[in-house]
Amino acid sequence: MPGLPAFCLRPRHPRRGAVLTLAFVAVVAVGAFTGCWVPEDGAAAAARTDAPAPGAHRAEGTADREAVARAAAEAVAEGKSGKKAAQEVVSRSGDRWGTVYDQGEYAAFAEGLDGHWTGVGVWAGRSHDGVIKLDEVQPGSPAARAGLRAGDRLLSVDGHAVTGLAVADVVALLRGTAGTPVVLNLSRDGADLTETVLRQRLRTEPVTVRQLAGDVTVIKVTSFTRGSGERVRAAVRAAPPGGGVMLDLRGNRGGLVDEAVSTASAFLDGGLVATYDVRGEQRVLNAAPGGDTTRPLVALVDGGTMSAAELVTGALQDRGRALAVGSRTFGKGSVQMPTELPDGSVAELTVGTYRTPAGRSLDGGGITPDVPAGDRVEDRAVTVLGGLGVGP
Repeated sequence: MPGLPAFCLRPRHPRRGAVLTLAFVAVVAVGAFTGCWVPEDGAAAAARTDAPAPGAHRAEGTADREAVARAAAEAVAEGKSGKKAAQEVVSRSGDRWGTVYDQGEYAAFAEGLDGHWTGVGVWAGRSHDGVIKLDEVQPGSPAARAGLRAGDRLLSVDGHAVTGLAVADVVALLRGTAGTPVVLNLSRDGADLTETVLRQRLRTEPVTVRQLAGDVTVIKVTSFTRGSGERVRAAVRAAPPGGGVMLDLRGNRGGLVDEAVSTASAFLDGGLVATYDVRGEQRVLNAAPGGDTTRPLVALVDGGTMSAAELVTGALQDRGRALAVGSRTFGKGSVQMPTELPDGSVAELTVGTYRTPAGRSLDGGGITPDVPAGDRVEDRAVTVLGGLGVGP
């Protein structure tokens, strides 16, 4: 198993330095991830990997780490699947965001941190009744060429029924070697469809920049993969003097938290970005100094704005640096810490929550935009920027 990132929103290796997981995302990109970061001070930011003392804090609706590890160890000793046994304990615990990954799933996650993966190019989500639907289809991907659409219900992958499966398990079925076929059975508007799609090496461009009239720069961040924070900072530096910025975080499911903090730092001169707790012990995330604190800024958000993207939006909103325009965000602010199990699988268990600089917990509630907007979000944002002195 490859070494885990030093600070993740997905699995970590307890023997390679302590790591905290902030797995904020319910909808997992098929071939993507939810986020990690490498703390500047590894010792200060390290999460505990030893067993908690008797009576130590454990949040309601979370799995007991020791019980999960014990179940996996007993299953392995009996020649059974440690991952399956661990997942059963997690499922019974009521930990909504807890899950277990095998080594292959983790390897795919690590690959996704660089914005690359091998798959068919879809993002899938699971509803509360276990239905798996496609939330997004990547343009130009094998799935797009096969005619798959957002909203399609995924019924099976290579004959394996997926309804009721964890999204991570669906992801594992869709992954494979580039050039190999995968048969997808779907339902659309009541009709069943079967498509055979060839897996392909894919990548995403996490940051794109375009200009609108009136010296408005739109910086679209689709995910916080490695290097995305510096790309945002470069885009801000290159923006026309006196112009405004739209930081478009719509549909951003999260990513590497150090990249999210770097993105927030592009608009802040140091100071608090967020706090988070691990079993009751509070930690802090601070912005780097030297960001642009004067340029008019709006953040575009919607129900697909999740996790690390909510962390950025909440920080800019609470610090008075940006107005949020759009619709309420997803609301995923719980903290997960992963633990490697005896068979090499990784259990990711909820241990706490994070809060914005003003102390708001976004878990379940999300961020309410300062300026609600429906379909014409950019037009509304242009109007807001005009009120801040941008444009003719």
